[in-house]
Amino acid sequence: MSAIYPAAEIRKIEQAALRDLPPYTLMQRAGQAAAQAALRILPGPAHAAVILILAGPGNNGGDALEAAAGLAKAGAEVVALLKTAPSQLPADAAKALVRAQQHGVHLMPPEQFADIDSNQWTLVIDGLFGIGLSRVLDGDWRKLVQTVNAMSCPVLALDVPSGLNADTGVVVGGAAGIAIKASHTITFIADKAGLHTGDGPDYAGKVEVATLALAANHFPAPHMWLSQPELFAGYLRPRRRNSHKGSFGDVAVIGGAAGMAGAPILAARAAAKCGAGRVFVGYADQPPAYDSVQPELMCRHAADLDFSSAVLVVGPGMGMADTALALLTRALAALSWLVLDADALNLLARQPQLQAQAAQRPHAVLMTPHPLEAARLLGISTGDIQADRVAAARTLASRFNAVVVLKGAGSIIARADGEVVVNSTGNPALATAGSGDVLSGICGALLAQGWPQWEAALAAAWLHGRAADQLVAEGIGPIGLTASELIPEVRLLLNRLLQER
Repeated sequence: MSAIYPAAEIRKIEQAALRDLPPYTLMQRAGQAAAQAALRILPGPAHAAVILILAGPGNNGGDALEAAAGLAKAGAEVVALLKTAPSQLPADAAKALVRAQQHGVHLMPPEQFADIDSNQWTLVIDGLFGIGLSRVLDGDWRKLVQTVNAMSCPVLALDVPSGLNADTGVVVGGAAGIAIKASHTITFIADKAGLHTGDGPDYAGKVEVATLALAANHFPAPHMWLSQPELFAGYLRPRRRNSHKGSFGDVAVIGGAAGMAGAPILAARAAAKCGAGRVFVGYADQPPAYDSVQPELMCRHAADLDFSSAVLVVGPGMGMADTALALLTRALAALSWLVLDADALNLLARQPQLQAQAAQRPHAVLMTPHPLEAARLLGISTGDIQADRVAAARTLASRFNAVVVLKGAGSIIARADGEVVVNSTGNPALATAGSGDVLSGICGALLAQGWPQWEAALAAAWLHGRAADQLVAEGIGPIGLTASELIPEVRLLLNRLLQER
C-alpha cells in the first residue's frame, strides 16, 4: 500500500537515513532513479534525445545534476541550466555538478536561457526546488517557469513540481504564484498528498514513487495513504447461494423537494445497482408513483417510512424547508447507519444543536460534502477549505465524530482519529450535476451489505472515480458525461473486483 507522509516527516526520514548512509549515497540513488524515469519517458533512444536539466540552488538541483550525469552516460545530449554559482551549492550538489561535467553535460549560462529555442528539447527535468519551497517564485524564476510551461515536450519534476506545496496541492502564493506543469513526477522517499489533491494532479501529471531503498526502520507508522482496492478488498465477499433480498439490507434515500425529484432517484438507482436488497425513496414532496427506468425502487412519502429499519441516505434534493429540517432531525435521532449529503449538510450547518446531536450518535455519520458544504459546516470560506483539504477533512471528521469524504480533485477521506486516505481515481467528468448523489447511493448500498463505514467510504470514492476514468478511456466524456452513466459502470467494477478476489 502506498503510504503518504507530510513534508515535515519526509525531512526527518531523510535526516535519519543520511546519518546511516555514506555521504552522497542518497543523492546518487535519487539521481539514478530520476535518470531511469527519464529514459522511460523518452519517445526514442537516449542517443537521439536532447535533454534540458533545470538545477536549483539546493539538493533538489543536486539530484537533477546526478540525473544529468546518468543520462549523458546513457548517450543523451544533456544541457544543464544552473541557477546559482557553483561555489554556493551544498557539498553533495557540488559533487553532482562535477560528476555531470565529467560525463559531458554542458552548462548553460542563465542569461542564455531567454534566447533558446523551446522546440529543441526532447525532455525537460525540473530540479529547481523540492518540498521546502515556501516563497512565491518571482522575477527570473517566474520567467523560467513560464518558459518551461509553454514548451510542448514532456517535463519530469523531481520530488514535486517546483512551486507546488507538497502537502496541500496548492501553488505557493495562490493566484499570485506559479509552478512547473509537469507531465511526470518522480517523488522521493514516499508519496506526498499535494501531488494527488487540489491543483496537484494538474501540475504533477503521472506520479511515480522512488523509495531510494531506505530501511523500513526510518519510516514512522503512516497516517495517510493513497487509495487502492487493497484498503477495502477484505469486504468484497462472494454472495452465498442461500441468500435473499433481506440478506443485503435496505436503503432509504430521503430527499426530493419540489423541483429536485431527480436527485434522490440517482442516489437510489446507485444503491440498487451496487447491491442493496431493497431501496426506498422517501420524498419530502409528493412522490411519483414509481421510477419508470428503475421500477424496483419504492417511492413513498418520507414521513411514512420507518427510519429505524434501513440505512439512511439523507439530503439529495431535500431542500431547506421546515419539512426537510424535520426529516433530518428524525434521521439523526434514529439508530440507523446514516449518510449525510447535499442539503442535509447545509441544514446541519445552520443548526448547532443538530451538529451536537450528530457528533454524539452511537453510530457515527458518514458525510460527503463538497468544498462549499464543508466550508459552511466549519464556518469558513471555500478558499480556506481548498487551501488545505487534508486539514479541513480531518477537522470535519473530528468535530462531527464522522467519516468524511471531502469531494473534489483527489477526494479526501478522513475519520475522527486523524487517519486519511487520498482518493486516486476520478477526473473532470465527475464535475456534473448528480455525481455526488450517485456517490452517496454507493455509500448507502455498501453500508446496507454490512461494510464498515471507513471501508464503505474508501470503496465508494474509489469506485465512483474509477467508473469515470473508464468511461473517459472509452470515449464517453469527460465532456458531457452524465451522472446516471456512472451507475452501470460502478456495478461492473464492483463485480469485477469481486471476481478477482
